[in-house]
Amino acid sequence: MRLKDVRVGFAVTGSHCTLDEVMVQVENLVREGAVVYPIVSAVVDSTDTKYGPAQKWKDLLKKITGHVPINTITGAEPIGPGKLLDVLVVAPCTGNTLAKLANGITDSPVLMAIKAHLRNLRPVVLAISTNDGLGMNARNLGLLLNTKNIYLVPFGQDNPLEKPNSLKAKMDLIVETVLLALEGKQIQPVLINVS
Repeated sequence: MRLKDVRVGFAVTGSHCTLDEVMVQVENLVREGAVVYPIVSAVVDSTDTKYGPAQKWKDLLKKITGHVPINTITGAEPIGPGKLLDVLVVAPCTGNTLAKLANGITDSPVLMAIKAHLRNLRPVVLAISTNDGLGMNARNLGLLLNTKNIYLVPFGQDNPLEKPNSLKAKMDLIVETVLLALEGKQIQPVLINVS
């Protein structure tokens, strides 16, 4: 149990096609002894998709973690002043979330959780899943790669022939990335083959 009693925020944003594999990683964090507090974006909180209804994901997060997901900006704000988390994971981290974070926009529960947590100079782990990581979002990714207390789960092009700008983190490296981020280290290599 490498994360015994470590308080992990786990923020989920709207890359719905990756939610199944992300839930496995939430389970892995709990299995490692972490106390996990789920946070969901407005899109995950309210959008039914072909990957499942919104309620399915919220119920699953509650079942795995034992905590009701935080789903409002006001619910996420106390994370900072209360120093409630040791590390915050955002998985999947969409291009929309990536861009807003890089530009200081706080308009969702997930972004407020990140902002509140970063005020304590504690690690944030991003597991990206975006169709424009090598397009319009490349500059935002570059900025965050060089931002203090931001750590990236190793990522690469998930479908270079059909979606050449698409980037996706190797979700099964979340736990290892968290362990190193808690020591102030970026897991290496960052760029990997995920296709």
